[in-house]
Amino acid sequence: MSTTDLSFQNTSVAFAHKSNGDLAKARWLFRSFNYPALLTYGPTMAKAAVFLGLKFTIKKTIFQQFCGGENIQECDTAIENLSNSGIGTILDYSVEGEESEATFDETCAEVLRTIERAKGNPNIPFSVFKTTGICSSAVLEAASSMIEENQIVDIELVENSLPEGLQEGWKKSMARFMQLCSSAAQSKVRIFVDAEETWLQRAIDLLATHAMELLNKDQAWVFNTLQMYRHDRLAYLERQVAEGKFYYGYKLVRGAYMEKERARAAAKGYQDPIQPSKEATDTDYDRAVAFCLENHNRVSVCIATHNEKSSLLGTELLNKHQLPKGDWNVSFSQLLGMSDHISFNLSNSGYKVSKYVPYGPVLSVIPYLTRRAQENSGMARQMGRELALIEAEIKRRKS
Repeated sequence: MSTTDLSFQNTSVAFAHKSNGDLAKARWLFRSFNYPALLTYGPTMAKAAVFLGLKFTIKKTIFQQFCGGENIQECDTAIENLSNSGIGTILDYSVEGEESEATFDETCAEVLRTIERAKGNPNIPFSVFKTTGICSSAVLEAASSMIEENQIVDIELVENSLPEGLQEGWKKSMARFMQLCSSAAQSKVRIFVDAEETWLQRAIDLLATHAMELLNKDQAWVFNTLQMYRHDRLAYLERQVAEGKFYYGYKLVRGAYMEKERARAAAKGYQDPIQPSKEATDTDYDRAVAFCLENHNRVSVCIATHNEKSSLLGTELLNKHQLPKGDWNVSFSQLLGMSDHISFNLSNSGYKVSKYVPYGPVLSVIPYLTRRAQENSGMARQMGRELALIEAEIKRRKS
């Protein structure tokens, strides 16, 4: 099938994996995002439901839509269902907001288990982690500040630049970071380092670059994530690849912290790091996709987007550069429970596609689910699109 045959409006392909009951439940869920009160009080209600012994209700609604299970084993069904349609799984341990050395060690151990699960398994092409899952925000913020202030490019200089009380935390966190990346590379599993807020990201960028330099010797195993709603990310990408020191891996996203970023910039009086408009974000995103494919001999890229135009651009550029569809060096990715019309139609056309499959204990994953619901409600066009496609498929099946 050629790119011109690809249609993201083919709902029969997009929802072939869902029963009529699944579609009805998804329709109800996306409709519920229209009610602000539910989003405001939903997290508290969800926690109360769990404490009252009604966890089953949560697991069968929003949790089931966006999560694979409470542990890796419970994700097996999602992994199998996705693989039946040629779609890979990214096991994403999505416990958020807990900061202690014990929790960081536990999270590191859990991500190592996802790497072990992915090892030799073609249905799990990537692992992923958030650096704040293995390192305190205070350490990352201080390190990022020191890196910017002193223009540090050698990661070995970071520890001694930090206040004495944070040096041990940085040292332990760096060890965890490298353990995850090294384990992935040794297991021949690609690993994504998720992007975070700008005031934490300089340290994360330096850690990811260090890991790429050490481990991406023969191909890209470690992928940094670039949020293209930042106005500086395209220049960062072009500057880094121009150095030509190793194989580069990038996951391209638009971004997830815009309101928080703008509020902080205004409060602290520094330049807003976010693009001036959605159009500017879209332009830089697509330019980044084009740049990565133009440099495909040194750059591997995951086009991680729910945007139809950017996804289609990726397929067109693959054809333009005569690159194989079935190669994970250029792939596409979306979140479980969203944009199935993109994921399943891309896969049906022979492209490499993966889904982020979040998992974790229901109570611990509620912050993630809350953020996901709020992101959906704030993106009215996307939420409306999801609902319209589901309703179109329900209508098609009835006709």
